[in-house]
Amino acid sequence: MEHINQIINQLGLETNLTLDEIPKIDLYMDQVIQLFESKFNETKRNEDEKILTKTMINNYAKGKLIFPIQNKKYSREHLILISLIYQLKGALSINDIKVTLDGINKKIVKEELDVESFYTSYLHLTSQNANDFKEDIEQRVKEVKEEITQTQKEDSAYLEQVLMISSLVHMSNLYRRVAEKLVDELTVERVEKEGKRHK
Repeated sequence: MEHINQIINQLGLETNLTLDEIPKIDLYMDQVIQLFESKFNETKRNEDEKILTKTMINNYAKGKLIFPIQNKKYSREHLILISLIYQLKGALSINDIKVTLDGINKKIVKEELDVESFYTSYLHLTSQNANDFKEDIEQRVKEVKEEITQTQKEDSAYLEQVLMISSLVHMSNLYRRVAEKLVDELTVERVEKEGKRHK
C-alpha cells in the first residue's frame, strides 16, 4: 500500500466548483452540463461515468431539490445548489438531499440568504476536510500494517489491502450514518414547525 499517496493524488480531493468559475450570467442546461463535465472530469472513476445529465437536472427540478428555474436558464444560485447536490449524492438519498436543502431553497427564493457567502464557508470546510483526510489515511495505513504484521504471515499484501478497504468503508458508513441522523433531525424540526403553524 505504498502507492496510497499516489491514489490520493488522483482523487482530486480539492476539486470543487469555485465562485470564480460560476459565470455571472444565467446558463442554459447544456452549458451547465458542460461546466460540470469539464470541472469534475478528472474525478470520474471511469470514462462511462456521467457527472451531470439532462435527466439528473430535470429530476432535481421535479423533485424540488432546486427552486424553479426561469426561462429555461440556471442562475448562479442554481449552480451552487447543483454543486452541493453533486457532492451530497455520494452519500445521501435524493429524499435526504431534498430535506437538507429545502430550507436553503426557501431562503434563496425569499432573498434571506447570502448563498455565495454560505458556499464560500462550504468550500473552506471541504479544503480543511481534504487536509484532515490525508492525515487520517496515513494513520490508517500505519494501523492496518501493524494489524497485519501481528496476525498474518502469508499473502499479507492482499490481506492488508482488503483490511484497508474494509476499514475505509466502515469509517465512511459511520460518517454517513451521523449525516443521516442530522437529516432526520431536520425532518422532525420541519414537522414540528408545520404542526405549530396549523394550530
